[in-house]
Amino acid sequence: MNKVFRIAIVGRPNVGKSTLFNTLTKTRKALVERSPGVTRDRVYGIAEIEGRKVTLIDTGGLLPGDEDHFAREIFKQAEQAVNEADLILLVVDGQSGLTPVDEELAQFLRRLKKPVIVVVNKLDSPRYEQVLPDFYALGFEKVVGISAKNQKNLEALKEAIAAFLPEETEAEDLKEEEIVKLVILGRPNVGKSSLVNRLLGEERMIVSDIPGTTRDSVDTLLELPDGRRYLLIDTAGIRRRPRIKERVEKFSVDKAFEALKRADIALMVLTAEEGITDQDQKILSQIDKNHKGCLILVNKWDLLDGKREQANILLQQIRYGARFVPWAPILTISAKTGRRVREILPLVDEIYRQYSTRVPTWRVNKALEEITRDHTVYASTGKRIKFYYGTQVDIRPPTFVIFSNYPDEIPKSFERYLKNRLRESLGFEKSPIKIIFRERR
Repeated sequence: MNKVFRIAIVGRPNVGKSTLFNTLTKTRKALVERSPGVTRDRVYGIAEIEGRKVTLIDTGGLLPGDEDHFAREIFKQAEQAVNEADLILLVVDGQSGLTPVDEELAQFLRRLKKPVIVVVNKLDSPRYEQVLPDFYALGFEKVVGISAKNQKNLEALKEAIAAFLPEETEAEDLKEEEIVKLVILGRPNVGKSSLVNRLLGEERMIVSDIPGTTRDSVDTLLELPDGRRYLLIDTAGIRRRPRIKERVEKFSVDKAFEALKRADIALMVLTAEEGITDQDQKILSQIDKNHKGCLILVNKWDLLDGKREQANILLQQIRYGARFVPWAPILTISAKTGRRVREILPLVDEIYRQYSTRVPTWRVNKALEEITRDHTVYASTGKRIKFYYGTQVDIRPPTFVIFSNYPDEIPKSFERYLKNRLRESLGFEKSPIKIIFRERR
């Protein structure tokens, strides 16, 4: 399998790196906001250049020499991105002109001995284009002027990129159906990024004990030696709505729930310090509402070493608090020490197997007959509800259509009972199922 050609997008804050990333990947994966420092981690995406797929890596805004904690971490992330890249796009702001920070970044990139294209962004009108020659002073041969926002001159940029692609090597085509998409959800500061780093075996996310470190939803591909692939989607901590004040943070929460919709399985991270909170239950309810597979991870379990009784009580409280998602396994871990982290992916594989299972119609009807045989269900009008037959119509989630004489009158309590019994009977103990009731015609 050929190595994917990787392109890192770097530059100082607020020059339009994320807008360029989103435009080239045709996604809204990277957050776009006028406030500097919105993108803090590396964000990966697939773009098509001259009919060939490449990996783009968006990075945080760089301010060399900044002593701020996050600025140092962002620079570290960007440095890792350029080290793994085959080509670097140095994005600068054509409206602001050449700055000392641009020159310092160019000096840093020249030392790497890697190909660099200077992308002069924000050339929204002809009057800005006269500044283009100024940027050759950065010392790179290729300078391209564009407007990422208005998608101006992007073909020229793609042609410039294509000149650096290896002639004989096809870029790897990532087939989404081969990848299990895992979204990591939870409140701020529960250890989501630490968990991703532990799974990856490297510090890809910025890890800090300051809540709100991760602002964007960050996609990272994890490929195991046996060929299994997982797309890890790290998200911002989800607070209660009344507590969300900053505009960027509102975007982050929305991004987290967007990420949930495109995932197969949610890794819901709690902590041994706080157990299950009201906010955790609200996040779990969103997972349930979207019919996603779920693995509940109780992080920081090492804090309860030597406290067996307290640990057992906490686990009972978590099970009770998550009783409305009975199909979600609970695993106690420590992202810090690595305890039981190795058990996560085998559990994910089992959840995904059930989530992707299709059951023959005869088995569905046999289970339906056994479940309803001893239960008489009545409509609000007093008439008896009959269940004629059912069939599975989809997977991820396993979706069943059940035909009845009064589908709109089936009580919610019986629907929950039927779901639980079908899961037990058909082998979906670790997977949600979806039921659609229809009238027989």
